[in-house]
Amino acid sequence: MAEFDLETSAGRRRTYLNYFLQDHAFLRLRFSNAHWVSDELVRTNQPWPFQLETWRDQGIRTIINLRGGFDASFYALEKEACARLGLKLVDFTITSREVPSRERIHGAKALFETLDYPALMHCKSGADRAGIMSGLYLHFRKGVAIREAMSQLSLKYLHIKAGKTGVLDYVFERYLAEGESAGQTFLEWVDSPAYDPAAIKADFRSNMWGRLLTETLLRRE
Repeated sequence: MAEFDLETSAGRRRTYLNYFLQDHAFLRLRFSNAHWVSDELVRTNQPWPFQLETWRDQGIRTIINLRGGFDASFYALEKEACARLGLKLVDFTITSREVPSRERIHGAKALFETLDYPALMHCKSGADRAGIMSGLYLHFRKGVAIREAMSQLSLKYLHIKAGKTGVLDYVFERYLAEGESAGQTFLEWVDSPAYDPAAIKADFRSNMWGRLLTETLLRRE
């Protein structure tokens, strides 16, 4: 992470400039897309360091980074801020245009069983990856049915179902059509031969205006 060295004034300036412009952090100065999923978990877009301090003061103990990006400016700033503020930083990388692997889904279940709550979970925009993970949280930790939990992927949170990110909705829709109708739990379906991430992604179809929004206008990560 030499490019974003926070130990020098030049490195810090370079990091913040990259964060502000390349990571589009200027859009998040006053808009956090924050929504409480339950009384112990809040979902947001990528928080600024000063916003992390505000969340810490409101009782948040753990920050869950869904983006990966370990060589990025946002991660350098987030890691430093969490260490300074006494927040636990947990990295759980997930993508917005892929069907999660079995290992990722089981990993999400284990994550939600072991977190130090209250926790804040974020991706870049707080719309797609935060959406599917919030749905999995509600299902695995709170016992909410998939049919209800999948509402975490909706326009209310700026999620665009019609774009390539709609593959996340399609995972749940396939379960309802194939697994629930056969009397399987969500995990039973995921662990069955029917759950083939490559085949499910190949079957998914986005539409042109949805792709225009997510890939060109919004440039979703």
